[in-house]
Amino acid sequence: MSHVLIVDDEPSICWGFRELLAEDGHEVSIASSAEEALDIASQTTPDAVVLDVRLPGRDGLSAIKDLRRRVGDAPIIIVTAFGNLETAVRAVEEGAYDYLAKPFDLEQAAEILRRALRRSAAPSRDSQEPVAKAADETEAALRGTLVGSSLAMQAVFKQIALVAASDVPVLITGESGTGKELVAQAIHAHSRRRAAPFVPICLAALSPGIIESELFGHVRGAFTGADRHRQGLLELADGGTVFLDEIGDVPLPVQVKLLRTIEQREITPVGQTRSRRSDFRVLAATNGPLAELVARGEFREDLYYRLGVFHIAIPPLRARTDDIPLLAAHFLRLATGDGASKRLSKAAIAELAARPWHGNVRELRNAVERAAVVARGDEVEPEHFPPPSPIRAAAHPSLDAQLRRLTADWAAEQRLVPSDAAPQDLYERFLRVTEPALLQSVLSQCGENRAAASRILGIHRATLRQKLRDHGLDDTPAGDV
Repeated sequence: MSHVLIVDDEPSICWGFRELLAEDGHEVSIASSAEEALDIASQTTPDAVVLDVRLPGRDGLSAIKDLRRRVGDAPIIIVTAFGNLETAVRAVEEGAYDYLAKPFDLEQAAEILRRALRRSAAPSRDSQEPVAKAADETEAALRGTLVGSSLAMQAVFKQIALVAASDVPVLITGESGTGKELVAQAIHAHSRRRAAPFVPICLAALSPGIIESELFGHVRGAFTGADRHRQGLLELADGGTVFLDEIGDVPLPVQVKLLRTIEQREITPVGQTRSRRSDFRVLAATNGPLAELVARGEFREDLYYRLGVFHIAIPPLRARTDDIPLLAAHFLRLATGDGASKRLSKAAIAELAARPWHGNVRELRNAVERAAVVARGDEVEPEHFPPPSPIRAAAHPSLDAQLRRLTADWAAEQRLVPSDAAPQDLYERFLRVTEPALLQSVLSQCGENRAAASRILGIHRATLRQKLRDHGLDDTPAGDV
């Protein structure tokens, strides 16, 4: 039996946790403020703490250090209804075990609490120097770019906070216009490398013939026209972070050299045999199916896995429609330079929420900036926005049509025996291929909230849990809820 301290000023939240933990035989203490929590922790050391950020009096984040001195290495789980990137980063810096965004379901909370209580003792973070915060202007820039309060974006914020302090490569995926470079900038700004260069490289803008020279540099006489030594972009990123946008456009021969550079931290300029050291972190991004390029032999599998040590998938705007009013108001403030000069009417907000936004956040920003110019009064109306972009519909078949085509192609490649006597499992094989991707995508867009995911899928939570276990996607022991 373990002792869990719940610190929240909402009685319903406290009651829910008490009932949940009592069923597992755990002892529960309740505190409605940080001050009360510190008193309780001084008298009896809890095995885990659930701590709300917004509390009367002292806020939860500022109380973590004092609480940590009383509870030692006991895991602290942060709960907040006002999650953003700064909150997530600070929670991780202060040594929080995990981060729950309200609203959450008790099943989700139960899984996190049980993992926390099962974990082996970890070294105290008191002796570790927390990651220093970025400069004021960088923080302001982040607040002005990564905007969102949806569960999907809070999941992204949490991933950024978890990976920022490390040096592992990160693969950032998402449709064009979702903000992949902004995520990369946020990771860099909250890392130990924040004072060193952030070097973005758009590989799609470089011709295949010059990519190697641009990345690794060259020496004089290396090729025709190389009349002087030139540093490569990877060497210029020494001590900092390099962001490789559209990584799928790197030619295969350069991929071999890039993999060695990432692993050895050594750069060999074109025309030179001796390598030189360069310490940089690699963040890569793609808006295309990189795994398909690997399957077709157009992208090296070893480089794919090296770049994807940590993966952040940015949801498209249509999967985070709750963020559209926030984003639109933010872009309007940027466009006018004065938040009070113009505002969005209710009809304008409804119009924005109803659009498909194939160009994602970038398209939304362009639409709002145009409206800020066209609207002559204080209020932006629907007629001030440009017509919805027809580009996606004209240039590409619908996703439904693509899915039907891919399903037909997949079925055509299977071994189909036209015999009534022969057992067939084509349907089960199809589910094994497609169902895990669907479940993982919906969970990601719901911020790992299983109750919300089950509602979207139209299945019971117990059914979702069983499917995740069947596909090896759930590490919760079978006896747990």
